[in-house]
Amino acid sequence: MAKLGVNVDHIATIRQARGINEPDPVAAAMIAELAGADGITVHLREDRRHIQDRDVEILRRTIQTRLNLEMALTDEMISIALNLLPDSVTLVPEGRHELTTEGGLDVNLLRATLKQKIALLQQAGIVVSLFVEPDLEQIKSCHRVGADYIEIHTGTYCEMKTVADRREQLQRVRLAISAAHKLGLGVNAGHGLNYQNVGPVVALGGIEEFNIGHSIVARASLVGMERAVREMIALLR
Repeated sequence: MAKLGVNVDHIATIRQARGINEPDPVAAAMIAELAGADGITVHLREDRRHIQDRDVEILRRTIQTRLNLEMALTDEMISIALNLLPDSVTLVPEGRHELTTEGGLDVNLLRATLKQKIALLQQAGIVVSLFVEPDLEQIKSCHRVGADYIEIHTGTYCEMKTVADRREQLQRVRLAISAAHKLGLGVNAGHGLNYQNVGPVVALGGIEEFNIGHSIVARASLVGMERAVREMIALLR
């Protein structure tokens, strides 16, 4: 059965909008765990637009499942990860002007740096995942640099408007899953997934964990975090 990692970044987005102490992403993570989430994901961005260092420090001490830290490939973030020791790190591309992560890493371009930094993280006992497009060459490069997992960027699939286009993107994801497994890589998926579009991706099989944030937080604003998480788990399982 596919696992659910709940991303609580946008609980922090609401908090930062007013510059006060609520809502608390740590409290949201605890509720998500109680509702059955298999892990908690946070993206500590370079500009600290939502999740703050203190949030990650408290989450590392308090959550009972697994902490997945999304982060850019920078010396600062590598140092933070080596100090905090999350269960896993997902390396993602990051731009200051983007609203959200807009695509996958170019692993081919960053091969030398990735190989070095992945080795450092793994030596500290951290599982390393690379956020990539469902592209066979990129997946081969993930294997070459020593990643443990890939996280398939599902955003393009989610943005498609026609049945034919969605079917084409699902086929790309299917081939990416197969290629990763043949190379011995674990497979996660995320970005843009919601209660309406996640089903066909789940039906492909072969994805260990779905990392979903915005849709769950949006639903939680209407029905509460516990119910929002349970409803997503029902769709995955």
